[in-house]
Amino acid sequence: MRNYRHIEVRPIAGALGAEVHGVDMSRELDDEIVGEVRQAFLDHLVIFLRDQKVTPQQQLGFARRFGEPIEYPQLKGLPEAPMITPVVKLEHERNNFGGIWHSDTTYLQIPPMGSMLLAREVPPYGGDTMFANQYLAYEALSDGLKQTLEGLIGVSSSVKADVTRTREDRLKAAGVEHKVFSAEHPIVRTHPETGRKALFTSDAHTAQIKGWTEKESLPLLKFLWEHQTRPEFTCRFRWEVGSLAFWDNRCAMHNPINDYHGHRRVMHRITIAGDKPR
Repeated sequence: MRNYRHIEVRPIAGALGAEVHGVDMSRELDDEIVGEVRQAFLDHLVIFLRDQKVTPQQQLGFARRFGEPIEYPQLKGLPEAPMITPVVKLEHERNNFGGIWHSDTTYLQIPPMGSMLLAREVPPYGGDTMFANQYLAYEALSDGLKQTLEGLIGVSSSVKADVTRTREDRLKAAGVEHKVFSAEHPIVRTHPETGRKALFTSDAHTAQIKGWTEKESLPLLKFLWEHQTRPEFTCRFRWEVGSLAFWDNRCAMHNPINDYHGHRRVMHRITIAGDKPR
């Protein structure tokens, strides 16, 4: 365990995830505190802050200490803070936004470094989010499969059927259509800050392997998708109003659990600019 001088870091699972205590997002933070939070983020892949009472502008100010906020490509942000995307499921809706294992918007040429999600309204039960460590998923593969994956490129699409269904309610409410994006990224990427290798594919967005047909690609991809979310690679987070999750899109996947029909859930998400996967 790393020693921190200014914050307290409490892991919530063996694979990834930690609660960070001693940080108030509503205040201007010293560089030393920001540096330790960044280190905890790199160490644990997803970090959680509790009991944060902040305005949208304060949430944005906190996010800017870690990178450049960018607009989400499918939906508009808040009128007073366009870089904050409301992630909403209403009482009558059956679909939850992004309710499938994925890394955010890998169909973009430059996917985001990370995302910050702040709970504004939560159901009385359910609505947890799961996360999966893609370093561990890669490292658990056989040497033979690692060699097979070396150099393979995944073709990501924004319009795969399963993930498209999770956006239907929000896009309909906003009066907009699905935007079509496509990008190519390595199936195995190297993290630009830690130097570790991680699997970088998902059922939500990877349509096929470049140079392979969809039929040829599917058996290998299906094996990887099932492997990536083995229980020993995961953690599960229970939300409360004022909870914030900050995850590393480059080495962690997430899946919001859709088990709270009849209840309302409102979150504010900020996406932070990343780099071209290599």
